Amino acid sequence: MALPLVTVVTPSFNQGHFIRATIESVLSQDYPHVEYLIKDGGSTDETAAVASEYSSRLTFVSEKDSGQSEAINKGFREAQGSIVSWLNSDDLYLPGAIRTAVEGFGRNPQAGAVYGEGYLLDREGRVSGRFPWTEPPNLWKLVHLSDYILQQTVFFRKDVVNHLGYLDETLHYTMDWDLLIRIGMKCPLEYIPEYMGCLREYPEAKTFTGGTRRARELHAVLRRYTGMRLPPGSIVYGLDAYQQSWCARLNRFLSGKCPPLAAWLQRGIRTAAQSVIDHTVKHSQGLYSDGWAGPLLRLMLPANSGPVWIEGVLPDWGAVFRGQTITVEANGVPAGKYPVGFGEFQFRVDPPPETHGQVLNLKLRASRYRVPSRIPSRGDRRRLAYQFRGIRCGELLESPGLGKLSTQAATAS
Repeated sequence: MALPLVTVVTPSFNQGHFIRATIESVLSQDYPHVEYLIKDGGSTDETAAVASEYSSRLTFVSEKDSGQSEAINKGFREAQGSIVSWLNSDDLYLPGAIRTAVEGFGRNPQAGAVYGEGYLLDREGRVSGRFPWTEPPNLWKLVHLSDYILQQTVFFRKDVVNHLGYLDETLHYTMDWDLLIRIGMKCPLEYIPEYMGCLREYPEAKTFTGGTRRARELHAVLRRYTGMRLPPGSIVYGLDAYQQSWCARLNRFLSGKCPPLAAWLQRGIRTAAQSVIDHTVKHSQGLYSDGWAGPLLRLMLPANSGPVWIEGVLPDWGAVFRGQTITVEANGVPAGKYPVGFGEFQFRVDPPPETHGQVLNLKLRASRYRVPSRIPSRGDRRRLAYQFRGIRCGELLESPGLGKLSTQAATAS
């Protein structure tokens, strides 16, 4: 089979100090069919001179635009590849990234996008650590809570982007998150557990300078897709931004008059904000990082009209879990009550006919739970109902062992 053409778009504006490394990371890939477009917003630094050194291997166009989103959209519209991506002019691909992405689409042709692991870099390009939030697909979390996908590792099917629409050019900070939500609500997202890209972090980077403006934009995007007045993600990102703003104001007004009071109030604000953020991240979905589910578990699946399979494990904790029952609600409509015995379990949920063709919002309510620690304010005080292993869409063709689930089974894509 002929290998698909992959188009990489780099939006650029006065990033001449970094862009050579970005270009080299694209052109040094071991995949043979790459189209590389640089859409520059009229840089006045050395960007054009650097790009001209590679003129036989890329297309460089410099013209004014309204910002990063418009530049990327220009590239996507011109792209000849069936797979498209963008790489910012201060970020990097890791060796083999494009080949790895193509292989990911080969394993899951239905995927609308693939993504992988990545690293954080400092200004000089030194690795400071793994991008810490990457995880397998979890559509509820993506729509309601956090953008855990590192954009520098994402590749899209162009026909999907053409169908669902390009980047929202009114967005300046969350355009990648917005596009991923739109794709995730229609198609599977394929996670590849390999390192593919790097995000460069430094004080002047856009992510660090957005502040409360970025938080307001993010809140508007999450409200659009959740319909909630205050989505969990707005609490997490909003508190993080606003506590920095509040602390900066305190520092301006009190540091010269009463430094000890300013420091004490700042510590209090940071501590309170972090406590609320941690609680929201940990409890809002009802699914914990170690696989335990709470008495109310929220899940989402792309638009689907087939059956859903829920898989998990109920530990034999005696009378505490005996008679455990999980009641399922789909888009607000009752979808069945399922008794669960000790050990591995699996049950089929047939979504009500009125939900067919819609994004599926599931609520799983367990009749029994246990709090491991009996000592208030100490130990594990979570309410634990069962160990969640996965969810899958479509007809069950065979009975796989737990732990050998499909991509969507990983954590509720």
